[in-house]
Amino acid sequence: MGISIEELNSLQIDVLREIGNIGAGNAATALSKMISKRIDMDVPKVNILEFRNVAELVGGPEVEVIGIYFKVTGDITGSILFLLEKKSARLLTNLLMSRQLEEEEMDEMDLSALQEVGNILSGSYLSSLSALTNLNLIVSVPSLALDMAGAILSVPIILFGQVGDKVMLIETDFIEGINHVKGNFFLIPDEDSFEILLKSLGVI
Repeated sequence: MGISIEELNSLQIDVLREIGNIGAGNAATALSKMISKRIDMDVPKVNILEFRNVAELVGGPEVEVIGIYFKVTGDITGSILFLLEKKSARLLTNLLMSRQLEEEEMDEMDLSALQEVGNILSGSYLSSLSALTNLNLIVSVPSLALDMAGAILSVPIILFGQVGDKVMLIETDFIEGINHVKGNFFLIPDEDSFEILLKSLGVI
């Protein structure tokens, strides 16, 4: 059996937090290039939390959110979930398409754009992780869902429930002028992958 997220010590968590900081910075740069505008970023909040509390971050399990889900393979395996509140999702599509729509309803064009930006932002996080660890990481084609938070979280909960009940969260505010887009990036490595990850970082 590998090391689980519950067993991480403070040094190991600090290293994972630094990966989150670098990954969020690269994601902000990637987003800035996509929209050809300056994107600032608040200091990311990187936490280890219980998965059952994730839905409360966006207002509860019945709140509608956008979820973009990826499977990670290669030297480590696991899952990624990029979660956006509907308001942040609308702000993001407005930035991408240079418009000022206020309603939160999404059409197919909006969802396609969000899937693409989720792919690019998640790739930025994974590229940072790969560069720091020299691990080969492959991300799947993204799957996007617009649904209640509880429903969207059910898939990774089922997957992660086999090995533990905690997850690594990188919470980032991307800022363009008066627009604040809050992105929640969840890294869910399979249990055996934690040991590989930490060994590659030299903290185990």
